[in-house]
Amino acid sequence: MNKKDFFYKLPEELIAQTPLKNRDDSRLLVLDKLTGHITHKYFKDIINYFNKGDVLILNNTRVIPARLYGSRKDNLSKIEILLLKRLNNNDWEVLVRPGKKARVGHILIFGEGLLVGEIKNILDNGNRIINFRYEGIFEEILDKLGTMPLPPYIKTQLEDRERYQTVYSKIEGSAAAPTAGLHFTKELMDKIRDKGVKIGFITLHVGLGTFRPVKVEKIEEHEMHSEYYEISQEIVDIIHNAKLNDKKVFAVGTTTVRTLETAAYDIGKLRPNSGWTDIFIYPGYKFKIVDSIITNFHLPESTLLMLVSAFSDRKKILYAYQEAIENKYRFFSFGDAMLID
Repeated sequence: MNKKDFFYKLPEELIAQTPLKNRDDSRLLVLDKLTGHITHKYFKDIINYFNKGDVLILNNTRVIPARLYGSRKDNLSKIEILLLKRLNNNDWEVLVRPGKKARVGHILIFGEGLLVGEIKNILDNGNRIINFRYEGIFEEILDKLGTMPLPPYIKTQLEDRERYQTVYSKIEGSAAAPTAGLHFTKELMDKIRDKGVKIGFITLHVGLGTFRPVKVEKIEEHEMHSEYYEISQEIVDIIHNAKLNDKKVFAVGTTTVRTLETAAYDIGKLRPNSGWTDIFIYPGYKFKIVDSIITNFHLPESTLLMLVSAFSDRKKILYAYQEAIENKYRFFSFGDAMLID
C-alpha cells in the first residue's frame, strides 16, 4: 500500500493545544468497524459500551521528564537532549540538538554539574549514546532538571504536567504519553469496574518513534521503531477467561494493541512476556486478541493511522476522520477520542 492512501487534510486550529478541564468531558466518536456507522457521544458515555465480563486493558507506563537543557563543558555551547531509551543504569540512547555540537568524547553539563554526560557513540540514525555521572538517585535528579517532552505539534506550555500522565500511570519509562488513556478518570474507572468489567494493565514504554513519519512510499518497507513491553500471567489469564466466555477485549490506545498482539500466538491466545517489540500493524493484519479499540485521532500518514485502518477499514476510518473534522473534534494528544467497536 502507498503512504498517500492514509493522507487527510486537517485544519491546524483543530489540533488541541491544551487538555480539557475535566478529562472525561472530551467527545467520543463511536465507529462500527463493520458497517461504518458513526455515533457522536462524550467520553463519559463509554461505560454504556461495556458488558459484564468484558475486559479493559490499559497501558500503565509513566512519562519521564525526558527533555534536558545543558551545555558543553569545553565551550558552554547550549545543548538540548531528549532521553529515548535506557540501555542500562547509566547509559541512554538520546536525541541531541544541535547534533553538530555533540561528538564522541564531548562532556555535557546539566544543572551546574548535578548531572554530567559523556557522549560515547553516534548511531547510524544520528542518535547518541550518553553515559551519565551523578550522585544520588537518577530519577530524582531527572525530576528536578527535566521537562515534559510534549509532541512537536503542541506549542502551548503545559501548566500541570500531570495532565500529560494517565491517572493510572505507574511504571516510569516513556518519552511520550499513551494519550488514549488521558480521558479516563478514577471515578469513571470505578464505574466501569462496578459494571462487572475486568480492568487490567500492561506496560509499553512509548518512544518518540511513535511520532516518526513514514518516509517510504510503500508502507511495507517502513522500518518500525522498537519499544519495551511487559505483559503478565495475570493479564493472560484475564483475557483467556474472557475469550472462553465470549466476552470482548477492549484495548486503550495503539500501544496496548501492539503489546497484546505482540504477545499473541494464535486467535484468542497469548503468552506472558517481556522484551522489545517492533510490530508494525497495517491493513491486511489479522487481529488475534483485540475486539475493540479506544483511541485518539492520529496524524495523517502515520503508523498509528495505519493500525486503526487495519482494525476497521481504511475508507471507513478516513470517512470517520472527515466526519470528526466537519464536527470540529479536537485532534491528537490532548484531543477527543474514538471507539472502534
